Amino acid sequence: MKTKYVLKRLLIAIPTFFGITILAYIISSMAPGSPLDMLLADPRMTAEEIARREAALGLDQPVIVQYFTWLGQFLQGNLGFSYRTGRGVLTMIGERLGPTLLLTCSSLVLSLAVALPLGILAAKKPYSLWDYSASGLSFLTAATPNFFVGLIFIYWFVVKLGILPMGGMYDTTGVRTYAMLARHMIMPTVVLSFQQMGSWIRFTRSSMLEVLGEDYIRTAKSKDLRWNTVVYRHGLRNALIPVVTEIGMSIPALVGGAVVTEQIFNWPGIGSLMVQSINARDYPVIMGITVMVAAVVLVGNLLVDLTYGLLDPRISYK
Repeated sequence: MKTKYVLKRLLIAIPTFFGITILAYIISSMAPGSPLDMLLADPRMTAEEIARREAALGLDQPVIVQYFTWLGQFLQGNLGFSYRTGRGVLTMIGERLGPTLLLTCSSLVLSLAVALPLGILAAKKPYSLWDYSASGLSFLTAATPNFFVGLIFIYWFVVKLGILPMGGMYDTTGVRTYAMLARHMIMPTVVLSFQQMGSWIRFTRSSMLEVLGEDYIRTAKSKDLRWNTVVYRHGLRNALIPVVTEIGMSIPALVGGAVVTEQIFNWPGIGSLMVQSINARDYPVIMGITVMVAAVVLVGNLLVDLTYGLLDPRISYK
């Protein structure tokens, strides 16, 4: 049944995926400016040469024709070439994908490592100092924008204390070590995990409080089991179901936050490439990144649904 469920979800995801590409292409084409803006700024460029470039790129066609031209290439496994650099879109994305995955996965692990223990501890001791501290931290982190946290971090740890590098993945000396990479990752990882951390603390706490009030938890307590055993063995597994849902819904926000974070810290990932491509009206690269992000979000939601069955055997995929 699980295989049939996965196939059904994939079939449902296909029209969603193509709907996302249509909206992205139309919205990109509606933005002010043109990929030919740099040519228009060159006084030596003649009108005939600009028209020739426009026809060569297919920009003289209606938007719907341009979209179906791109779609035909995409279905053949070709994402086209960048208007800005002339390089293959797949090559450009491949060069930036590793740093973005490293940053987002590190921030995801950090968020979970902080949010789950604090949320569980707050639920174990409600209305205690631990609970108020965890709740205060969750509201602070959830309400503070990433760009503001990033600027504060740069001011304190770079300008004032001088203990962390300003940005990038490595120093400009040309030497590349894991220790150097770890130092450069500290600020962007913490900043990217900031808002997710706060919302996950609240969800973990509320979910654990709801589960700890169930009858089977009271039955387990009446058997003189240790409180930690009741919480972690009997309560945590069921409490994680809504938390996993929140994590799945946070995937788009995590990707969007990476765009801002990478710009602040000059991190050479997909987010900074997306901003450069938007500024240059580089439609093939914009669409290539959109395709990748849409696929990640759709697959992530599917994995979240499959995780439900692992956490709760009562869930059926029929």
